[in-house]
Amino acid sequence: MILSSVRTRGALRTGLSREATQQALADTESLIWVDIEEAERGEGEHWLRDVFNFHPLTIDDCYNNLIDPPKIDDHGDYLFVIIHAVDLDAETDDLAACELDMYVGRNYVVSFHKRPVNAVTQLRRRTSANSVDIEHGADFLAHSLFDIAVDDFHPIVEQLDDRIDAIQEQVIDRPDKQLLEETLAIRHQAQRLRRTVLPQRDVAARFARGEYPGIIGAGALFYYRDIYDHTVRVEEMIEAVRELADGTLNIYLGALNNRTNEVMKALAIAAVVFLPLTLIVGIYGTNFDNVPEYQYRFGYLGMWIVMIVIAGALIAWFRWRRWI
Repeated sequence: MILSSVRTRGALRTGLSREATQQALADTESLIWVDIEEAERGEGEHWLRDVFNFHPLTIDDCYNNLIDPPKIDDHGDYLFVIIHAVDLDAETDDLAACELDMYVGRNYVVSFHKRPVNAVTQLRRRTSANSVDIEHGADFLAHSLFDIAVDDFHPIVEQLDDRIDAIQEQVIDRPDKQLLEETLAIRHQAQRLRRTVLPQRDVAARFARGEYPGIIGAGALFYYRDIYDHTVRVEEMIEAVRELADGTLNIYLGALNNRTNEVMKALAIAAVVFLPLTLIVGIYGTNFDNVPEYQYRFGYLGMWIVMIVIAGALIAWFRWRRWI
């Protein structure tokens, strides 16, 4: 699916052909946004190669089956930017990262992605309503895409934070295997988010420092600094989630050890109580004829009384020492 929009002197036109878009490129007063959603090489490749004459290596990066890390390549009259958008499936709790490629020129932005991206959908809705995103220039339009993609991290990280908080409250009372698996899954998701955010923060920092004055105007630098602040905040939130997950794992292991210790304590107390009783039973269960106590009339009853007294005394002593 390919969507093209051109705004010229306040008028917004959509659904332009390749020829009409190529003609609009020559008008420096125009702002062009072409969005390409394509999983395999097709019509989108013709747009990238024939209309905009982008470098073949950047086109290969777009159609590469691997997810490339966020980066910026300066090609002189345009920038090739890779950022990541993320989505958390509410049913399966799977974290999906999608590569969003952008070509940013002086009067155009070309976005490329293989599957639907929330940042593109939202910005498309806003531009259809004649918002300011498509009025100020290509650098502001690229900022809007970047900003929405970074903001999409916030609800996901907050959701992970709420889940790990709930698990931490349960793991103290019920340290079972399911909670351990959920904690490890959240920790893994936080690590994946961190691997995505760190290079994305560096991309925002390069924009914010004004390294590309020919493409990114001075008026847009403040807005890119705001994106950088957002990425730093997201990184801090992810680190907090990782620390909570690590703390929850420690709590789980501590609670499991405590429960194991309680079981071992109960078994040790039972062993100590029954040890002298077993000794007595063993002595009087020997197969010898000349055991003096065999002739006592109340020997059997006396043996029970002695065993009960010993067991009661041991239990009373354990309670006095507060071991049980």
